Amino acid sequence: MKIDSHQHFWHYTPEAYGWIGPEMAGLKRDFLPPDLAPLLESLDFDGSVAVQARQTLEETRWLLELADDHAFIKGVVGWVDLCSPDLATQLDQFGAHPKLCGVRHIVQGEPDDRFMLRADFVRGLKLLAGYGLTYDILIHPRHLPVACDLVEMFPEQPFVLDHLAKPFVKDGLLSPWESDLRRLAAFPNVLGKLSGMVTEADWQTWQPADFQPYLEVMFDAFGPQRLMIGSDWPVCTLAGAYAPVMQLVLNTIRQFSPEEQAGILGENAVQFYSLSAG
Repeated sequence: MKIDSHQHFWHYTPEAYGWIGPEMAGLKRDFLPPDLAPLLESLDFDGSVAVQARQTLEETRWLLELADDHAFIKGVVGWVDLCSPDLATQLDQFGAHPKLCGVRHIVQGEPDDRFMLRADFVRGLKLLAGYGLTYDILIHPRHLPVACDLVEMFPEQPFVLDHLAKPFVKDGLLSPWESDLRRLAAFPNVLGKLSGMVTEADWQTWQPADFQPYLEVMFDAFGPQRLMIGSDWPVCTLAGAYAPVMQLVLNTIRQFSPEEQAGILGENAVQFYSLSAG
């Protein structure tokens, strides 16, 4: 299967999506499965993984309902309160759903840069393995050393790094992002998503060459067996339409064998998230 490993849905309200600022006016509307389905089909993709954009149990429930109604949504990365003493109850509520494949917390928005090492967060993360759930790491470059410390505690937990940890593409900076990313990629239980790059560049003037240094680091650090393509739709539309954004990866991975390309384009996501064809 060819899988877009990272996209979002929402019913927009200003109260629910306060992170969508004035400069993001194009995102201030609903984005739903009928909007994404033709985009996937245009590139011959079989499905997607819907990822949380709000930190509410209601959104997790809604995304799973969407996945029930739309076969192309192969998996859901939802949100549960990993810091809650009631976490086990939340996981019991959602964990049996066949399309809940992982969870994510918007760590990049936490005021504490060491949030991932808090005792209650670590305690919550320990419960995921019992439910067969992965964890998506959403961070900025400054959080990479903390992510390394966290991952070192959980050698058996499957992790995936979202959006290359949002390097400073607009400024053309590789350091210290590169060295910190390579340290994280050295852990074999961590994969990387080739996603979210365009919104870290100049939204109006970016060129495909702007992303090449960052992609080369990802290819070298993770290898094609631990990478997966993702659009970050609809957030990506701030800087480019769906097809051109996906083509950044599609064009670059032609250097790899057909088997390696198939992995990046879906099979790695299928294995990591335990996705089924149905």
